[in-house]
Amino acid sequence: MSQGIQKNSSLSFHRNNRFLSAAAGLLPALRQTRLQPVELVDVIAEASQALGWKTMRCALPASLLQRELAAGDEIIVDFGTHCVGYFGLRCEAAGSPPDAPAHLQFIFGETPAEVAEPFSEYNGWLSSSWLQQADIYLDVLPETVRLPRRYCCRYVKIKVISASAKFNLKLSDIHLDTVTSADTTSLTPLHHPDALLNQIDEVSVLTLRNCMQEVFEDGPKRDRRLWLGDLRLQALVNYQTFEQNSLVKRCLYLFAGVTREDGMVSSNLFMKPDVIADDTFLFDYALFFVATLADYIAVTEDQQTLEDLWPVAWRQIELALGRVGTQGILQDSEDWWAFIDWHESLNKQAPAQGVLIYCLMKAQALARRADSEKVTWLEAKIGELKNAALEKLWDEEKGFFVSGAGQQVSSASQVWLVLAHVGDPGFRAQLMRNLLANPPEIGMNTPYMMHHFIDALISVGETQRAVQEIKKYWGGMVQAGADTFWELYDPQRPGFSPYGSKLINSYCHAWSCTPAYFIRKYGL
Repeated sequence: MSQGIQKNSSLSFHRNNRFLSAAAGLLPALRQTRLQPVELVDVIAEASQALGWKTMRCALPASLLQRELAAGDEIIVDFGTHCVGYFGLRCEAAGSPPDAPAHLQFIFGETPAEVAEPFSEYNGWLSSSWLQQADIYLDVLPETVRLPRRYCCRYVKIKVISASAKFNLKLSDIHLDTVTSADTTSLTPLHHPDALLNQIDEVSVLTLRNCMQEVFEDGPKRDRRLWLGDLRLQALVNYQTFEQNSLVKRCLYLFAGVTREDGMVSSNLFMKPDVIADDTFLFDYALFFVATLADYIAVTEDQQTLEDLWPVAWRQIELALGRVGTQGILQDSEDWWAFIDWHESLNKQAPAQGVLIYCLMKAQALARRADSEKVTWLEAKIGELKNAALEKLWDEEKGFFVSGAGQQVSSASQVWLVLAHVGDPGFRAQLMRNLLANPPEIGMNTPYMMHHFIDALISVGETQRAVQEIKKYWGGMVQAGADTFWELYDPQRPGFSPYGSKLINSYCHAWSCTPAYFIRKYGL
């Protein structure tokens, strides 16, 4: 087995060249479709809209061939749906021969807010280079332009920053060459009798489709990386929709191909210029390698992949158990040791205990196929950790599990310990009813955490309530105008961003696509 060492900051990584070669052999072809704008629009401030803006059909002629643009003029084109691809157009001079370059600016927005609010006022803590803007200078006209970067948008603002007063510009053949590795011919339309659920499914599927590139990207606008937490959820939706299981397999081999020196898988990978493991390591995300592999094997029964990757999965279990204290509870700390949800006040101890037990159960399913000697040991360890959670984390007076030194009550703690099957079925059902009736102050901020909440409801038989919550939460995004589902959505704070600005949020995000999984798998 050929291996090497990758240096990244102060960390060392093992590179398993056989696994990376297997992943390279599974590189998918990208399917390309050319789209034209459907109309010109104006963007209007509207306080009642979720993100503060709405679009209106432009009162000016829709045909660009009837328009001439001078310095300072701008137009906004609407492609009618969320797109991921490469932008192009043709630019010609009208009037006198061009005696100076034409300076054009393009701003790409997934939402109206991004083409309305000036990027110069951005004050978030993520790099402003993620804001989708391009400036070009055309020295010779006419010119056919194809921007080299891939963009993610529905709207494109085109502004003539400067040009000679002696000529105007005429634009034509505006288009996006969209790209995805999803094979839409393999998708069975849902035709759900509930119109809102049908629309939620369609938006879910488009979200997944636009994130399916050479890997399952977390978001095609920002990060554009392979994140393990997102991969796990994307794979679940894929099994119910596009069924491109080889892409899941590719991603698993990529994670297994570049691990930390001690064998821990990274939370995310960069694909260019080579496969590079990020130096972010999270307790829960590493464990989700086990869960993702188990889900993949359950669907495909791919024994060779199981034999290859079981040692990597088992190593995540070993490393995770090293964090368990003498009383059977995970040791807490103030650093960013687990993700769970974007919530600055959330204590991670109890929900991470649930993730650990959940993934040990997934490991047990794998061990039955690959390493039977570990099955009994895993069963005992699962029982030990469940008992510890009931003894040390359950607060009878509050009727909730508590987390950390501050005995915090959060939605995430209840959801993950229910998914871990802590307590008998009646206990778990009552806990979820209590959570619904008495939601704690530390709630849920992302569709990622909402996915697990829906999963927990279904697990205790609250299927109809799960449908209501899907329609309320994801339906809320649809009613707010979402073409694809957002990275972050708090109905009480639609513009919430953990990054300091809604402009940098991702509005097509992998972990948000899961309603299609629930609707199709459980026949909701």
